[in-house]
Amino acid sequence: MNLFRQIHTAVVQALHAMQADGALPADLDLANVTVEPPRDPAHGDMATNAAMVLAKPAKMNPRQIADDLAARLLDQGGITAAEVAGPGFINLRLAPQIWQDVLRSALQTGADFGRSDLGQGQRVNVEYVSANPTGPLHVGHTRGAVFGDALASLLDFAGYDVTREYYINDGGAQVDVLARSVYLRYLEAHGQEVQFEDGTYPGDYLIEVGQTLKDKVGDAYLGQDEDQWLLPVREFATDAMMDLIRADLARLGVKMDVFYSEKSLYGTGRIEQAIEALREQGLIYRGVLEPPKGKTPEDWEPREQTLFKSTAHGDDVDRPIQKSDGSWTYFAPDIAYHYDKVSRGFDMLIDVFGADHGGYVKRMKAAVSALSGGKVPLDIKLAQLVKLYKNGEPFKMSKRAGTFVTLRDVVDEVGPDVTRFVMLTRKNDAPLDFDFDKVLEQSRENPVFYVQYAYARISSVLRRAAEAGVDVTDAALAGADLNLAAHDAELAVARKIAEWPRLVETAARANEPHRIAFYLYELAGEFHGLWNKGNDVTSLRFVQEDDLPATAAKIALARSVSVVISAGLAILGVTPLEEMR
Repeated sequence: MNLFRQIHTAVVQALHAMQADGALPADLDLANVTVEPPRDPAHGDMATNAAMVLAKPAKMNPRQIADDLAARLLDQGGITAAEVAGPGFINLRLAPQIWQDVLRSALQTGADFGRSDLGQGQRVNVEYVSANPTGPLHVGHTRGAVFGDALASLLDFAGYDVTREYYINDGGAQVDVLARSVYLRYLEAHGQEVQFEDGTYPGDYLIEVGQTLKDKVGDAYLGQDEDQWLLPVREFATDAMMDLIRADLARLGVKMDVFYSEKSLYGTGRIEQAIEALREQGLIYRGVLEPPKGKTPEDWEPREQTLFKSTAHGDDVDRPIQKSDGSWTYFAPDIAYHYDKVSRGFDMLIDVFGADHGGYVKRMKAAVSALSGGKVPLDIKLAQLVKLYKNGEPFKMSKRAGTFVTLRDVVDEVGPDVTRFVMLTRKNDAPLDFDFDKVLEQSRENPVFYVQYAYARISSVLRRAAEAGVDVTDAALAGADLNLAAHDAELAVARKIAEWPRLVETAARANEPHRIAFYLYELAGEFHGLWNKGNDVTSLRFVQEDDLPATAAKIALARSVSVVISAGLAILGVTPLEEMR
C-alpha cells in the first residue's frame, strides 16, 4: 500500500475534474504535481504543490487554483482537512482509519511491504567493485562494494530486473607486474633471496601464492627467461587474486551474478567491432588533440592519433582510442565492454567508480550514448574516500597488504553488518569518516546500533506479549482493533511507516541507497520516542496488563515497525538482531 501514491491519484483526479469543468485549461501537463510529507509535521500529514506548479502554465493565480482544489479534495474519502497555506500550497490531514490501513497492509504484506513496480521489469546492469586483480580489496573498494550491492538490492525491491557485475581488469600492464611479483615470491619459496623493486607488489598476501605456484610447477620456472614464464604465471596469479577477492566479497555478503574478463576482449575482435560501430556513425577520425590544460606549448608534443569524437555526445574533448604505435588506449576496451553491455539488452547501465575515476565519467557516458543511439542511459556513481580512525588516531595500514587497509581488516574489526550500515550513512559522493570505536558504541549517535536496538526491543516486547496470551502472528495482529492505538505519539509512528513505500521509489529513482539508512534511523527514532513516552504514560506501554485487545493493537503497531526495519536492512544487506549482546 503506497499511501502517497493513492493521495497523489486523488489530487490528479480532482485536477482532471477541474479541467472537465473548465476551471483549469484542458491541456495542462500534470507531471510535476507532487504529494509529499510537509516539512513541518504540525502543518498536516501531506502537502501538494499542485496549485504552485500549475499557476504559471494555466495563467492563473495559485490561490484560486488551491482554493478550488482544496474544496474538491475534501470530497475524497479519508481526507479530513485541506488547508491552503502561503501562496498556494495545500496541506492535507487524513483520518486515523487511513493510518490503521497502512499498519494492516504492512502486517499482511510482510517483507514485501513497500515493494514497488516502479521499474516495470526493466533490465539494469550494476557494475561495481571491478578492482584490479592485483591484491586484496582495500577500504575504498569496501565502500564501493557496499554501495553497489545495496543499490542493486534497492532497484530489485523497486521492480527492476538487476544484474550485479564485476569487470575484471586483467588485460593491462598491472597484471604483468602482478606476475613478476608472484615470481619473486616463487623464487623466495625456493629459498632464494629476492628484492622487491619499485612498481612491484610487496604485500605478504603473495607469499602463499608463490608457495602454491611452487607446489604446482616445482622448479620448472627457475632460471627461465621472463618470456617463458610470464604468461602462465600471470594467469595463475590472476586466478589466485580473484579467488581472494571473491572470498573478501563473501565476507561482506556480496555475491556477483557476472564476472566479466577484460582479457576476453583482446584478440577476439570485440574491440574492433565496437570501434567500427562508432566509425559507421562518423565518430572515429585521425587527428591531433589540443594541449592539456596547464601545459605550455613547449611541453606539448602533438601527434596524430585515432580519436573518438566524444564531444558529439556531451564530452569536453575528444578522446584517443588508439596510440600512434597502433596499440589500444585504456579507453578502447572500456568502450568495447560497454558495447557488450548494450548488446546484451540492458535498459539502463550503472557504474560505481572510485572517486579517482571522476575524469572518466563524461567520456564513458558519451561512449554509451553513441553506442546505444541515446537509448540506454548510463549513470556513474563515484564512491568517495573513507578515512579510518581508531583510538582517536588514523588507522594504520595493513602489514599483510603492504600499503593499505584491507576490506578484511575492517570486517574483522566490526563485522559485516556494521561495516555495511556505516558505509551507507553518507551519500556516496561525500567523504566518510569511519571510526572503529564510535561504530561499536551503544548510543543514539551510532545509527546502526540505534536501528538494531529498535528491532531487538520490538522482538522483546513481542515475546512478552505472547507470554501474556496475545496471538502475535502477523495475521492475528492485522485483525486487531487499531482504534486502541490512536494516540498522537502512536499515529506519528504510523505516519512514518506510511512513508516507506514512497521512500523506496524516491531512493530508487535517484540511485541513492543511503536514503534507506537515513529513513531507518528516523523510523527507529520515532519508535524509541514512543517507547520512552511509555515510561511516563502507562496507556502508551505496548503490553497493557489485563487488556489483551489494547495490547494486540499496540503490538500490531510495533510489529509493523519491525516489518519495515527488516525490509530496509535487507536492502542494505544487514541482518536484523532479535537480541543485542
